[in-house]
Amino acid sequence: MLKHFGPEIWIADGTDVSTGGFHYRTRMAVIRLSDRSLFVWSPIKLTEQLRYEIEVFGDVHHLVPPNSLHHLFLDDWRRAYPDAKIWAPPRLRKKRRDINFAADLGNEPAAEWARDIDQVVVSGNLITTEVVFFHRKSATVLFTDLVQQFPKGWFSGWRETVAKLDLMVGDEPAVPRKFRNTFLNRRAARSALARILEWPAEKVLMAHGEPVTTDGRAFIGRAFQWLTG
Repeated sequence: MLKHFGPEIWIADGTDVSTGGFHYRTRMAVIRLSDRSLFVWSPIKLTEQLRYEIEVFGDVHHLVPPNSLHHLFLDDWRRAYPDAKIWAPPRLRKKRRDINFAADLGNEPAAEWARDIDQVVVSGNLITTEVVFFHRKSATVLFTDLVQQFPKGWFSGWRETVAKLDLMVGDEPAVPRKFRNTFLNRRAARSALARILEWPAEKVLMAHGEPVTTDGRAFIGRAFQWLTG
């Protein structure tokens, strides 16, 4: 289930989730930090097989939901790893008052992973505020919902029409229109994007879409041209 994606990073695809009648694929990443502990990004449904495969690589120390939408499976993970720190992206503390978060995710990486991972908060959006990460060893940028791509035929009927209009279906991953139209503070978004484009990215992961494995920085520039052009 875990697939090697680059130096010290693995990915796994999980069960689909349904929101508003739309079914979304799920994906997580596991990064092994310099201290050999594991950083789990966007946790998917935890199965016994996935747990076994993860624990081969180290101990889970950090559970990292990257935005306020990707928290559905946190309960399974916090029961399985009660000593792991759960990190709060903007807006999630208010939504999940039942979770004892260790700390908040901000514009600077936590000391625990600063040697391995950089990050920036993409703020100014009405739907969600997303924390975008960069794993240095694999030169991978990790987006969650801001960039998406579904295969042709994934949706049917009126949902297919909506998905096409929303730019969720296309030749390469894109920022859906619903996110483009709900960036009320574009200056903040452009500032975050400028930092992202400084990273020497080769690969791009996203929760909903096939990874980009070459020329990641050029791809990001194309995906956000609507914001910078």
